[in-house]
Amino acid sequence: MSDTLTEQKPVKPPKQKRPASLWSDALYDLRRSKVFIIAAVLIAILVVMSIIPGLFSPVNAFDSSTCDLTIARQGVSSAHWFGTDNLGCDTYSRVIYGARISIMVGVFSTLATTLIGGLLGLLAGFYGRWTDTVLSRLAEVFFAVPSTLGALLILAVVGRDNAGIWTVVLALSVLAWPMVLRIMRAAVMSSKSQDYVVAARALGAGPGRIMQRHILPNAVAPVIVVATMNMGVFIAAEAALSFLGVGIQSPDISWGLMIADARNRFLQAPEALLFPALFLSITVLAFVMLGDAVRDAFDPKLR
Repeated sequence: MSDTLTEQKPVKPPKQKRPASLWSDALYDLRRSKVFIIAAVLIAILVVMSIIPGLFSPVNAFDSSTCDLTIARQGVSSAHWFGTDNLGCDTYSRVIYGARISIMVGVFSTLATTLIGGLLGLLAGFYGRWTDTVLSRLAEVFFAVPSTLGALLILAVVGRDNAGIWTVVLALSVLAWPMVLRIMRAAVMSSKSQDYVVAARALGAGPGRIMQRHILPNAVAPVIVVATMNMGVFIAAEAALSFLGVGIQSPDISWGLMIADARNRFLQAPEALLFPALFLSITVLAFVMLGDAVRDAFDPKLR
């Protein structure tokens, strides 16, 4: 009987899985959420429409600035898919090009309020004491004025001749950042008392490093949820301001301005009002759905 030595392959140790985190769990839930996928697809189409509107126009489409009074208030046809408005402009082309300003106002207003409110909320929640007192009282002064009403007042003072996209963004952002400050402040105050922050302080980490590496990644989730929903709110607010005559002015195109121009001839040409209103409603609904999905993914109580 001969002894045979069989070579055994070394057994590889099993791979250790990385510990789950709030962000990884949230991304996993978002990939499985039908509401998130539908909202993300709609928003992606609208963003591409605002950046490259020519992709959504047929070869023989009318230019958004070309108007002919002889064909004013025509209905839906093969030449004019959404009909024409009171000035004989092609409604379809104007709806496509109107997405650019509406979405730009929503995006830049959200960025401004998130950066201002998030930074001030981070400082107020982390340092506390007199810093928290001063910033909180300042936020309460701005928070006492409704955002849309305050923006209406600011744009009325500025005047219609000076109203443009950046003026509207400024008017909407000035009074909307206190809400983000409150949310960020509460999240920071909850995070800075955790054990990992206490351990970082004990190891000699400075305030800047603690805020950047430990507090901000764990406190920014509720701010992202609010920012996502705010995009739809700001788009609707821009439409309301333009409808009231103090927002975007001609020759610029926005959905709110189109609705305002078509309201007096609604019975003669309902398409000129219904289609921009439909696109506005779909856009706001898409951002609200996206915000709801993100909120559900980042809320640990729903797991």
